[in-house]
Amino acid sequence: MKLLVINGPNLNFLGIREKSVYGTENYDDLLRMIQEKAEAEGCQIEVFQSNHEGAIIDKIQEAYFNGTQGLVINPGAYTHYSYAIRDALASITIPKVEIHISDITKREAFRKVSVTEPACDRQIYGKGLQGYLEAIDFCLKK
Repeated sequence: MKLLVINGPNLNFLGIREKSVYGTENYDDLLRMIQEKAEAEGCQIEVFQSNHEGAIIDKIQEAYFNGTQGLVINPGAYTHYSYAIRDALASITIPKVEIHISDITKREAFRKVSVTEPACDRQIYGKGLQGYLEAIDFCLKK
């Protein structure tokens, strides 16, 4: 199975930014964890990170054409206002999971609203980096 994990703005700063919110594990730790999961499950998982909305949309659209069978996305701040990413997600019919490291329901009011979540099959939040593994499991079972 071929999966795609997309990380939006500032996710490359894991372990650097707001450690009290996002933890001390860095982006390389996340990549290693996902790679180990791929090896354990015998699947292919591509990980993509961008701070640019258009690049994220391009990657979602690319998934439509390249045989990707499941998508995990942490849109970062784009979660709350990117209707363009929401529309790109709605355009593809593979299993999609929106993931957030922190518990967005217990943070600032603007973080409680996700415009991208309705275009996904599931939303996972507040489980730290382990939420990515749960999201991958969801895609593998669909």
